[in-house]
Amino acid sequence: MDISTVPQREYKDRLFKAIFGRNTEESKRWRLELYNALNGSSYTDPDALEVNTIENVIYLTMRNDVSFLVDSQMTLYEQQSTYNPNLPLRGLMYFSQLYQMHLSRMGKTLHRSTLVMIPNPKFIVFYNGERETPDRLDLKLSDAFETPEKTGNFEWTAELININPDHNISLQKNCEPLYNYIQYVSRISENKKKGMSAVAAVDEAMNWAIHEKLLDGFFKVQKEEVLAMSLTEYDEEEVRRDFIEEGREIGIAEGITRGSQQKAIEAAKSFYANGVSVDIIAKSLNMTVDKVMEIVNA
Repeated sequence: MDISTVPQREYKDRLFKAIFGRNTEESKRWRLELYNALNGSSYTDPDALEVNTIENVIYLTMRNDVSFLVDSQMTLYEQQSTYNPNLPLRGLMYFSQLYQMHLSRMGKTLHRSTLVMIPNPKFIVFYNGERETPDRLDLKLSDAFETPEKTGNFEWTAELININPDHNISLQKNCEPLYNYIQYVSRISENKKKGMSAVAAVDEAMNWAIHEKLLDGFFKVQKEEVLAMSLTEYDEEEVRRDFIEEGREIGIAEGITRGSQQKAIEAAKSFYANGVSVDIIAKSLNMTVDKVMEIVNA
């Protein structure tokens, strides 16, 4: 893939999944803390949560973040930094896959004369985008029906929870890992509002997170990986603004392409200066190792 096709900003999603969706001891502990904070429960065994996260294998445009079974409830967590009214329909599709996986593991089939019991579904979306929303908002599948349907016979709901810094304060207080995640991504956003470049904004937030020992030192231990997450995601509109004048002279499309290439080159240099390995830089920016070496040695 050409370096002009750098993916869109998704680092908030990737970082959320790295914190709460892995099979490490610390991630299990943080996941349980988040579950307890959301449900007012007091579970103590992180292994009580059976993780069955879907990757984007079958539906290539779809991916969820964290899903697990506990107390006969199938819970799906997803992070969103853009407001999406189609989340209920996406959730319906996600759970269709989750239930298929669950029935297969249980050795159950729907072709039988007895009722097949399934875990109750719960779809929670953690939202930290710029659009103002209430602390909590129920998005319903019926809102998308071409003909209004008020009976509730066919409904699927996504519960959107606003996790921007000034929302759901009690939830943040009750879940320190979530609070630390919010602090880090919010600091990057605030740095950019102050006029910092993307690279400078991430560098400052990373150093601050390490100094403050957020997530029990996670940012220090995983610095290379988190930098790769945070710096590879670029906003096409930002590139468009930065290179619009050049675009007018040589053509908008070519101007944006050149802008994207320059952004990727700057990111590669920043990664290398921060100690990120050439192999990870190449993978993160969709470059060859030779291309990365050419950039960092220039």
